[in-house]
Amino acid sequence: MSIRFGILCFPNVQQLDLTGPYEVFGSARDARVDLVWKDKAPVRASTGLWLTPDLNFEEAPAFDVICVPGGGGVNPLLTDDQTLDFVRAQAKTARFVTSVCTGTLVLGQAGLLAGKRAATHWNAMDFLPGFGATAVEARVVRDGNLITAGGVTSGIDFGLSVIAELMGQDEAETIQLSLEYAPAPPFDAGLPARARPEILAAARQRMVRSRDEREALLSTPS
Repeated sequence: MSIRFGILCFPNVQQLDLTGPYEVFGSARDARVDLVWKDKAPVRASTGLWLTPDLNFEEAPAFDVICVPGGGGVNPLLTDDQTLDFVRAQAKTARFVTSVCTGTLVLGQAGLLAGKRAATHWNAMDFLPGFGATAVEARVVRDGNLITAGGVTSGIDFGLSVIAELMGQDEAETIQLSLEYAPAPPFDAGLPARARPEILAAARQRMVRSRDEREALLSTPS
């Protein structure tokens, strides 16, 4: 019997948050990966890529792994009862409840982070204590059946970690080699502590609108 992965696919999703894990999960033996959303109309990712959900919420089975990616499109989900209810329902039966980047905030808003250790994008780490979680600066964090990943590119590390948990390290390493995943970035500017001050300021400025909107949403009583 195949392992079923369900990845939330919503408007303005950060596409690599979604496609990184998708590539890993879809490369695993005996695996099926579905993109799931309220309906099956194509949605556009934050950088313009069109994605088409496979299933709507009503059609979705009880996934073995439910994954919530992040991006600017997370903000509307923080007050979207239909989506939050879907995530809560999946979490009741999933072997692993997971997220990438700011998708962790959706898990928090769904009440799934209380008392847990969790990761998210560096620009959203300070939101986690508000959900009762302990923020951990790491690429992948597991706490029980909760597995959360840091920002965007960590989704590949996350995907391999999930496969190792489900199918063993040999399968994860086989996928890693097949994808030639051997990161060697040309610049050492991937974390705030390593980036030059002017680069950090520029990155924060690019994200300021989404960040301000998120702050307002999470400070408003539900």
